[in-house]
Amino acid sequence: MKIKIAAFIAGILGVLGVLLFLIAFGTDYWLLATEACGGFEPENNTLHTKEGGDREWKNDSQEVLTFHHEGFFWRCWFFGDYKETIWTFWFTSQGRPKYCMNGYLFPMPIALGPYPHPSYDATAVYRGFWTAFIVLAVAASLVGGFLLVCGVPFVNARFYKVGGGFLLTAGILFALLIFLFVMWKEFAADLAKYILLERSDRCEDEIPVKVYYGWSFIFAAAGVPLVLLSGLLFYLVGYSILKELE
Repeated sequence: MKIKIAAFIAGILGVLGVLLFLIAFGTDYWLLATEACGGFEPENNTLHTKEGGDREWKNDSQEVLTFHHEGFFWRCWFFGDYKETIWTFWFTSQGRPKYCMNGYLFPMPIALGPYPHPSYDATAVYRGFWTAFIVLAVAASLVGGFLLVCGVPFVNARFYKVGGGFLLTAGILFALLIFLFVMWKEFAADLAKYILLERSDRCEDEIPVKVYYGWSFIFAAAGVPLVLLSGLLFYLVGYSILKELE
């Protein structure tokens, strides 16, 4: 009876944790930033709206802010004179239209203007490891969940042990990528230069850039203890079942 209760609690924690991981992976709000450098040049033909249409934008007013947010899949921005807080980036609060470009492995040489960009950021390798860890962590969490579903109801205790091991691995990888992201944001990268990379030739050095941790980062951080505890409980459940069978 105690084993069933432990497995039930582990299942609830695991579902919540993996769901938070998937939300963090699928949303583009790891890094948030605001600045007032102005819009992107109209000759840039690689800018796209989230609706899929090609658009051009130029903003000559230094009073209108540019709001950036970035994740694994996309790097996006929108313009407006909204209040400069993290809540401006909430999904229902953003201005329209919103412009996006592929965000894989940023910072990388950017295909806006000369390529490769002369302001190439050497921390690209650093972020490359972050990208590899997030892919491996999501894969481990999904494999672990699949094995645990196959193990219900206590058909094969080894499924619980292996599935719990995968969840533990996913939690450790997400904890590691969160650590890497914090180190990248706080110490490794020149974020003002990074945010203004496409417009470094015309933005003034004294333009302030404010950077925040985003909703995706918060979701991932909240999922780490849930998945670690779930994986540990499932591993112990599998171990207990095997001991009873011996």
